Amino acid sequence: MSEIIEVNNLYKTYSSGIFVRSFTEAVKDVSFKLKKGSVVSLVGESGSGKTTIAKILLKLEKRTGGSIKLDGMEINEYGKKDYYRKVQVIFQDPYSAINYFYKIDRVLDKAFALRGEKLTEEEKEAKIREALEKVKIDPDEVLGRYPHQLSGGQLQRFLIARVLLIKPEIVICDEITSMIDASSRAGILNLLLELRDKEGLTVMFITHDLGQAQYISDEIMVLKDGDLVEAGDVQKVLINPQHEYTKFLLSCVPSLYAKWDLEEDIIEES
Repeated sequence: MSEIIEVNNLYKTYSSGIFVRSFTEAVKDVSFKLKKGSVVSLVGESGSGKTTIAKILLKLEKRTGGSIKLDGMEINEYGKKDYYRKVQVIFQDPYSAINYFYKIDRVLDKAFALRGEKLTEEEKEAKIREALEKVKIDPDEVLGRYPHQLSGGQLQRFLIARVLLIKPEIVICDEITSMIDASSRAGILNLLLELRDKEGLTVMFITHDLGQAQYISDEIMVLKDGDLVEAGDVQKVLINPQHEYTKFLLSCVPSLYAKWDLEEDIIEES
């Protein structure tokens, strides 16, 4: 697989203060590549720099240094419409990603503005229904409704359908399962894997959950305080971690075996 995104020596420094300036390095000399049609997880604790990197890739934050190329071209050379036709995002909170004063049909209809195609209303409706069916939503159940009438899981699937209408090359998923119930999470993860296989979608999956990262990813990148401390094949990194921070993250994952050992000790003491 060829690279779709190439990031080299990425830096992001924030400054604060008026009379006495202080500086915080949020991202420190980070380099990586994303392969077409792959799912890559970016993991780390809160404040590790995951979302900052996502915002820079989405051109919502300006980088302090480094280069970012999409399909071999520096991203600053892209026009706004051309860039967002290629790169899209699904945010953490589906409830705040949609205007509650409008029916959800409007969100999908607006997606056609990025496609650059002239379609009739009948053609638009057909494509909308096709996209909803791909994400396992019955169009007749959701079209014509307002956002508050859908569950969190339905809204996330709906936003994925919007991405399918735009047909980007890469989608950035920022903690997209953290605000939906556990029963819906597996469905969302499986849907992303299906879209990777059938649509050739490239996914950057941002999460603090190593279990989800292992389940969905081809590769994983581990961030600590803005540093990329370990990266590679997800199974190799998580089964045989080399960096102490990766080992620490794995040690924090709840274990049923640890729970059982604790209960056995209590029984023996009693």
